[in-house]
Amino acid sequence: MTSPPLAGSVLPFVSDDNLRYFGVGLVVFVLFVVGARLISNRVVAALRKRNMRSDMVQVGGRVVAVVLIVLGIWFAIGFAFQSQNFTLAGILLATIVASFGVQDLLKDYVSGYYVLLERHIRVGDRISMEGVGSGTVAEIKLRVALLKTDSGDLLVVPNSELFNKAVMVHVHAAERAAETSSAPPG
Repeated sequence: MTSPPLAGSVLPFVSDDNLRYFGVGLVVFVLFVVGARLISNRVVAALRKRNMRSDMVQVGGRVVAVVLIVLGIWFAIGFAFQSQNFTLAGILLATIVASFGVQDLLKDYVSGYYVLLERHIRVGDRISMEGVGSGTVAEIKLRVALLKTDSGDLLVVPNSELFNKAVMVHVHAAERAAETSSAPPG
């Protein structure tokens, strides 16, 4: 006696269409994993060309791989359940998490524009800030200002600190008077 052929799908509670979509979701996930590996290797190579520290290169490669794999998971779930709402929800969640993660970084860059644009603090000025310390401004970059302390240490101050806190600039009165008298009327 032979057993009867299977009627319908392989699993009685899953239709053939659902299995196809699960298969497509699995293929999408595998493609994202392979793509994450390839793109991660390219990012690592690019960071090494810039002579970055090896630990930072490794972290950069891992972050890229994890982000792409998480996106792959969300896309695969969207395909598997035949709803792009999962994908959109995942992308929205990732965007919200990323925005909280880069909030301070963006604040430092925007503050850096204003610090460089207004030029209240210049290289060579001696400044002091409550809670941070004092030193001579060695360099002002877009994200941070570098101060050389009296002991010779390098103090890295985020520009948001320079922008949001009171900063005392120690300069000679004659220098500032010359600047204000030679400045065109405002």
